[in-house]
Amino acid sequence: MIQKLHHNAYRCRDSEETRSFYEDFLGLPLAGALEIKETKSGRKTHALHTFYELDDGSYLAFFEAPDRPFEFKPQHDFDLHIALEVDTAALHEMFAKGKAQGIETRGVVDHGFVHSIYFRDPNGYVIELTAKTPEHDRMMDPATNGARAILDQWQAEKSQG
Repeated sequence: MIQKLHHNAYRCRDSEETRSFYEDFLGLPLAGALEIKETKSGRKTHALHTFYELDDGSYLAFFEAPDRPFEFKPQHDFDLHIALEVDTAALHEMFAKGKAQGIETRGVVDHGFVHSIYFRDPNGYVIELTAKTPEHDRMMDPATNGARAILDQWQAEKSQG
């Protein structure tokens, strides 16, 4: 039934600042923008909804909604991060580009199934660029990787402690 991800949407402080990071730095083209002046329930509002296209046809989207308070803060990796797949050459190229442009850049981290670098976007979100390793498919195969058993063990230990 569910075919693929169409878009994930996040809040942004400033649509142009966000566009600069996602389009100019990451290379994701601005594919759409919708100005919203009234909600479907008839409430007056003023928001801009922008979409940045990934190569697979999915999108990262953002809402700038000045009339809706939102707490922007630097997110911790465990709280919220957006992981985007690249090849190994692009991973190293983007690491150097981030450092050269003074963007908060961390990595390269070896997670076994992927190698990752991390940036912080203008809204405080952690953006991970990740390149698959040769072990990726084996390590992400639920038929052989024991994911369900690991989750069940986690739950059992959590309920005991």
